[in-house]
Amino acid sequence: MDQAEIKLDYIVSRIEKFKNIQILELGVQKGISTKKFIEICEKNDGFLTSIDIDDCSNVAKSDRWNFIHSSDDNFNYIDKVIKKNFNFIFIDSLHEPKHIKKVFYHYYKYLTIGGICIIDDISWIPYSKNEYRDNEFAEIINRSSFQIILEIYNQNKDNLMLEFYFKDSGYAIITKKNHNSLKESQPIANRQFSLKNLIRKFYRRTPKK
Repeated sequence: MDQAEIKLDYIVSRIEKFKNIQILELGVQKGISTKKFIEICEKNDGFLTSIDIDDCSNVAKSDRWNFIHSSDDNFNYIDKVIKKNFNFIFIDSLHEPKHIKKVFYHYYKYLTIGGICIIDDISWIPYSKNEYRDNEFAEIINRSSFQIILEIYNQNKDNLMLEFYFKDSGYAIITKKNHNSLKESQPIANRQFSLKNLIRKFYRRTPKK
C-alpha cells in the first residue's frame, strides 16, 4: 500500500461515521481521492461535489458525484450551484497559504456542526534538507501553511478543534464545534527571536573553556 492510499484510508476512518454524507472536495487532478469519496457516498447514500480549475469531469462517473469546472475561489459562481450543508470538506487545490486561508474561511460556514475539514500538505518534514523528498520550495510553502492554520486556530479555540496527521505530507484536521463566525487569524506572539532568547542560545553554543 503506497503513501497516498494510507493517507486516504485515514480520511475514510474519520468520515465513515457520517450517514448520508455530503462531501465538498477542492482539487481533483487524477481523481484518486475523488474515486474514494464516491465509494463512500455510494455505500451510505451520500453525495460528492468536486471543484477544480482544470476539466476533471472524466476521472469518474457516478450519480453520486457532481463536478464543477471552476477555480474554487470563484465564490460568486460556486455559491449559486452548490449545496451549503457539508459533513466533510477536503482542501487539496492550490497549496499556497493565502489561498488555503481564503477558501477555508469561505467554505467553513457551510460545514455542519461536528463536521470535519481536512487540509492536505501541511507537513514540511519530508521536504526538509536531506529528507526523502528534499525540496526547498515545498518545505517553505508547507511550513507557511502549517503556520497559517495555527494562527486561525489560535483565534478560534472556542469554535473549532484542531489535530494534525504527519504521515507523508500530512493533514490538518479541523472539527467544527458551533455555528459562530470565525475570527480573523492573527500572527502568534512568540519569544523565539527575543533578545533574551537569542542571548540564551548564544551562551548555549559558546564552548566552555
